[in-house]
Amino acid sequence: MIGKDSKATPLDRLHRAFGAKMVPFAGYVMPLHYADGILAEHNWVRGGAAVFDVSHMGQAEVKGADAASLLEALVPGDIAGLKPGRMRYTMLTNDRGGIIDDMMATRRDDRIALVVNASRKDFVFPYLAERLKGRARFEIHSDRALIALQGPASAAALARLAPAAASLAFMAGADMPVAGIACFVTRSGYTGEDGFEISLAAEFAEKLAERLLDDARVKPAGLGARDSLRLEAGLCLYGQDLDETTTPVEADLAWAIGRRRRAEKNFPGADAILRQLSEGPERLRVGIRPEGKAPARAGAVLARPDGASVGAITSGGFGPTVGGPVAMGYVAPDAARPGTLLAAIVRDKPLPARVVPLPFVPHRYHSSRAQLDRPRKEFRP
Repeated sequence: MIGKDSKATPLDRLHRAFGAKMVPFAGYVMPLHYADGILAEHNWVRGGAAVFDVSHMGQAEVKGADAASLLEALVPGDIAGLKPGRMRYTMLTNDRGGIIDDMMATRRDDRIALVVNASRKDFVFPYLAERLKGRARFEIHSDRALIALQGPASAAALARLAPAAASLAFMAGADMPVAGIACFVTRSGYTGEDGFEISLAAEFAEKLAERLLDDARVKPAGLGARDSLRLEAGLCLYGQDLDETTTPVEADLAWAIGRRRRAEKNFPGADAILRQLSEGPERLRVGIRPEGKAPARAGAVLARPDGASVGAITSGGFGPTVGGPVAMGYVAPDAARPGTLLAAIVRDKPLPARVVPLPFVPHRYHSSRAQLDRPRKEFRP
């Protein structure tokens, strides 16, 4: 049920005009899917391009000459080494090495633009403001919208309105007019496909979305397809696959910890994280392929054939591109080897499943050299 306190994004009217099924999500009213349904939207992204409203995400900037180094002190990623216009996936970590939030950081001269999770921004923004107080300016951009254009046809579709977008490298961003509207465009996204995220003043969001959708290659897509796409791509969802008790090493995200940062050992939770890098964690995020057609969803216990529990599923559902159920979860290291036979307990019944490598569907980013697409499997048995 949609609560009376749920907020609308700048594209709310457009969603309803396109017949979206609206649902509550992270304090907002968001489109779950449109008339064609989740399956059709998912498949369209894999072959064409789709517009996603991600305006519920938190946008902010850290400003000042020392913005990069000050932010870097709060994350394990190499932020100070970012060149202007380059983007990096990183995480805020706590003193135990747990993930407070995962986010995207882009260098824009003397400022670092951030995009954080919608479900965490009410905590993360005050957290950052307090730690940066008196040393850097921290500005929240609640007056901006964020539109994601995702899919193999996205570059051609966006170039029609912004020719400069076609030459943008993956994990890079630039200011550019799109259909005559001032925007900050990054070549990024969370579907495993080539795509862009477009930040702009909220008052122009509907106009830009309409222009993007005025192209036969582009359709609207909702939260349902975004979730199935990111799951097939093996990408984490905060609150399910990540939380403050989960470390980057456990989450198979140690590739996002820069070599220099490992050597300096000066980020929150460094002792715990570096110890896991050296000795190995007590659990690992893995891909799971349940046999048959029944999906195993978040919360399902994972057990050995003898019934001994070894972990649990954190994300699961039907993978349209895979043509069957897919899931991710955490298991003991000795159960993390690809091919390991497990059972997912669904409605008190054990469903045969196997550990498989991630992602389920190969990433098709514009540049395979980008950091987000080069995980190192340091603790694969």
